[in-house]
Amino acid sequence: MSAVNDTKFKSAVFLFTGLSGQEDRHLWISLPFCLMYVISIVGNSVILFIIKTNPSLYEPMYIFLSMLATTDLGISIATMPTILGIYLFNSREISFDSCFAQLFFIHLFQCIESSVLLLMALDRFIAICDPLRYNSILTLPRIAAMGLVCVLRGVAVMLPLTILLKQFQYCRDNVLSHSYCMHQEVMKMACSDITVNNIYGLFTKLLTMGLDSLLIFLSYIMILKTVLSIASNSECLRALNTCISHFCAVLIFYTPDIFLSVIHRFENSCSPLLQILLGYISLLLPPLLNPIVYSVKSKHLRARIIRMFV
Repeated sequence: MSAVNDTKFKSAVFLFTGLSGQEDRHLWISLPFCLMYVISIVGNSVILFIIKTNPSLYEPMYIFLSMLATTDLGISIATMPTILGIYLFNSREISFDSCFAQLFFIHLFQCIESSVLLLMALDRFIAICDPLRYNSILTLPRIAAMGLVCVLRGVAVMLPLTILLKQFQYCRDNVLSHSYCMHQEVMKMACSDITVNNIYGLFTKLLTMGLDSLLIFLSYIMILKTVLSIASNSECLRALNTCISHFCAVLIFYTPDIFLSVIHRFENSCSPLLQILLGYISLLLPPLLNPIVYSVKSKHLRARIIRMFV
């Protein structure tokens, strides 16, 4: 009997869920998702192409921006195929291995994006608080090493989480409430004791996004303190204006994720529809809005984008 059950577990699948009760409108619902996917891929690809083909943009701020665009592309590519598969083709099944792979890459890119946002905060901090040493501190080899550390940190944190999750036995309905695989949801489908994974998941959240958001907050306090010491109001506004794009990216990334984490802790008192919508917002909004925000606020990028298309 045990051998039969083990075979059943290995061949089982997870089932995705779209917007419940809206099955007859799935084709129409797919249209905004398709549009968001296209804008995300094209927007971030254009930013990468412009930075790559313009040596004058080989500066720390734009290199960090290219890291952010690469991470946003990774999140879009890891997430959107299963979402579009549900709404376009009613494809709800995903194998265990594919689900764990998607789960790993989604959380990996989220962790890397959090790290990149911290590096961008460091960039703004040095540019405003210690401008004379800016170029000597943020050299190209040092920036490359920082990027490598971000990737290695994400892999080191998320790989054990996925491996632990894969060791569990899954004997429930395996119906996920989202249109993609997430750690919190897949973990609840397990019949085994998930205490260790639950604690480790919370620990990784605090160690990555929690710590990064705290350091970003502290960097902005130091930036604000430095800016307020500037005598000229025009110089003060000019310095703060260089931080607006990054501040918007931080809000777009962390705000939905914080709300989603709170809702997962108190899900019994929250609407399932709210969880699904916040899940979509937390994953799909940053790749969609980040290229738009930076293209609008950066005159160098804006000029080259206009020159590229007009």
